[in-house]
Amino acid sequence: MSDASGGRRGGRSCPRIRRPAIPAAPGTYVLILEASRERRLRIGALGKLQLEPGFFAYVGSARGPGGLAARLAHHCRRARSAHWHIDYLRRHTAMREIWFARGTSCDREHAWATALGEANGASIPLSRFGASDCGCATHLFRFSSQPALQAMEHRLAAAAPGTACEVERWMGRARVARRSGRAALPG
Repeated sequence: MSDASGGRRGGRSCPRIRRPAIPAAPGTYVLILEASRERRLRIGALGKLQLEPGFFAYVGSARGPGGLAARLAHHCRRARSAHWHIDYLRRHTAMREIWFARGTSCDREHAWATALGEANGASIPLSRFGASDCGCATHLFRFSSQPALQAMEHRLAAAAPGTACEVERWMGRARVARRSGRAALPG
């Protein structure tokens, strides 16, 4: 049976990202992942993560060649060799949603990580995950139930004032735009 992620229920992959579903522009993103079983994972040199069933929100940015489309396509695949902390976790989770906003603001990634960390029900499963190159406590947060963009978008907009953006949600092949902040960035 299929679910909204396009994969088999309880599966670990997500469908191929196609343009124009995700733009090849720089931006910030949040991966919403689900873990169905408990296990202990080694996250490279960072240490061990006790993976518990539930939902995880990972904040990242894409500023390199191919922008969001290339980075998110990477995250939808199971990397044979891990390059980033998230590659270790992706091997054991299912992609449920992706939230993203276009733009090159370096501060947005860290502001969104702070906003997610302050959300009701958020906990830090492993300090410094995805944040070894910045001052954030982590870029990975655990929730017992799936976080909803509608509930979070005011936090995301308020987190980075002056970087107003349109936050979009990707679920499988559907893209749903949600306006956040004062104005949308031009596409």
